[in-house]
Amino acid sequence: MALAVQTFDLTKQFGQVLALDQLSLEIPEGSIFGVIGPNGAGKSTLMRLLVDVLKPTSGHVEVLGEDPRSGGKELRARLGYLPGEFRVEPQLTGRQHLRFWASLSPGRDAMRRGQEFAERLELDLSRLAGKLSKGNKQKLGVVQAFMHRPELLILDEPTSGLDPLIQQTFLGMVREAHEGGATVFLSSHILSEVEQVADHAAVLRSGRLVREATMGELRQTAQRHLRAVVRGASVEDVRQSASARGLAVVAEPAGDGEVRVSGLIEGRANDVVGFLNGYQVVDLVFAEPDLEETVLEIYSGPDGETASAEEPPARARRALPAEEVE
Repeated sequence: MALAVQTFDLTKQFGQVLALDQLSLEIPEGSIFGVIGPNGAGKSTLMRLLVDVLKPTSGHVEVLGEDPRSGGKELRARLGYLPGEFRVEPQLTGRQHLRFWASLSPGRDAMRRGQEFAERLELDLSRLAGKLSKGNKQKLGVVQAFMHRPELLILDEPTSGLDPLIQQTFLGMVREAHEGGATVFLSSHILSEVEQVADHAAVLRSGRLVREATMGELRQTAQRHLRAVVRGASVEDVRQSASARGLAVVAEPAGDGEVRVSGLIEGRANDVVGFLNGYQVVDLVFAEPDLEETVLEIYSGPDGETASAEEPPARARRALPAEEVE
């Protein structure tokens, strides 16, 4: 299996703060891989190490088979990176930004693609970047990451500041890039957006890898919320039937000969169907697996704190020529 990213005992320390702690991770080529964790878990530090914004304290990392330190501009040209705090040159318009970025990727039709992405994201390129809202600056950052057809997209909290409709447009762009052969590595503290597009996910806590699984594996261990009202049996009968199937539910009278059933069910949909099949079901809510709760359980493990101290800001981004004019 070819790997787009591989880290070996990757460690990053800022003074007394251990932001990454011996992290070993493999991201297969052609995958959409999500990294999940609360603010301060080490997600941004990891991504900055991948693009050589930061230097590891110890350990090693390979990106597209190369060391980011020695890969130079040739490697960076193969990457699309959206930092968690995307910065713009306030005196340039969005279109001037695109022209500069396109000049760094000759022969890739980057300018045309950038304009098309801006239109899809409803971004007005004629406005000065300094006058843009946080959401529109984020759109500009998304465009610069996608416009040159990168082999690997590294996206740090990419939907921050985007409204829900634009978030869906962005997730569509991720799927299209993946279908075109790109590997996508995105971070978020919002599990639902990772769940919509990723096939694998890693959970970070305080700079350590605490779980890595396919999204399907996470769903199998996730808890579903069961709420139902049934007829055709007493409360005690319902309790005994649920217990015989290993289902931990609460059964209580609901009036008019009905029984109200509720509980958290872990990855056992077939058992629930079999259990309810013996009754007349008056009402039923069997919610989709709540991966947020599953991950929160991982966060609340025995070693305590869920977040490290705030990471220091990234070093300067690529400079934009102030004299560039439209």
